[in-house]
Amino acid sequence: MKKILIIGKNSYVGLSLKKWLEKYPDRYFINSISVRDETWKKIDFSDYDVVFHVAGIAHIQETKENAPLYYKVNRDLAYEVSQKAKREGVKQFIFLSSMSVYGIESGVIDKNSPLKPKSNYGKSKLQAEELINPLGNKEFKIAIIRPPMIYGKGCKGNYVRLGNIARKLPIFPSIENKRSMIYIGNLCEFLRLIIDDSKSGLFFPQNSDYVCTSEMVKMIAELHGTKMKMTRVFNLFLRLFRISTVKKVFGDLIYDKQIDEYKNRYSIYDFETSIRLTEK
Repeated sequence: MKKILIIGKNSYVGLSLKKWLEKYPDRYFINSISVRDETWKKIDFSDYDVVFHVAGIAHIQETKENAPLYYKVNRDLAYEVSQKAKREGVKQFIFLSSMSVYGIESGVIDKNSPLKPKSNYGKSKLQAEELINPLGNKEFKIAIIRPPMIYGKGCKGNYVRLGNIARKLPIFPSIENKRSMIYIGNLCEFLRLIIDDSKSGLFFPQNSDYVCTSEMVKMIAELHGTKMKMTRVFNLFLRLFRISTVKKVFGDLIYDKQIDEYKNRYSIYDFETSIRLTEK
């Protein structure tokens, strides 16, 4: 039986993974803790085989005032936890990073893509990676996960915004684009495989199929009984409108499928099923 400690007790991914692994009570013992105060420092990590660090700052508007918080939590805290895990004999440390470390809003990401984060969120995640990685060795395996947009029932972020649009607007642009995304159930299964295999390295999990924003919004609308008309009238305007929000919604942003070491063995939910489960 593997003993797993989740750092980030109230995080969406942390809560989801705990629930997922609890389906296998004979294979995993799971505990989760908060790091909002200093009490975590008194916990004996030597009781655990795996520490999964998911605690972090995300989904808040970045300002000059809150910039230091990103580095304090996403970088410094993650590094401090990883040091404690190594010092106390944990065998595997899993760090949830982000696609944001690449700093691009459109394009194809592969193993050779440069790391040029633009946001404090992306910068703090990359700096955490750079501090944690050198700690790794044969006895202390480090797995860094850079997922694309995560979605699922109760998840915050861009999916929620698109869902609100799908339920309210009668018309939406019909644009063919491709986005890498991952459903929370697929991500949890991926993390389970990483734990089972005691893997180390960089990982880029995603759904087996790329997502078209227009198709996703239309599917959400239909599930809520909304009659949405898709139109190409605005397409040229949107293609020329080079602002960040438009790129994030209608641009292409994907991981090359060749960089997925697990070749989608974890994608147990297809896209339509995942949207139904998210919206039910």
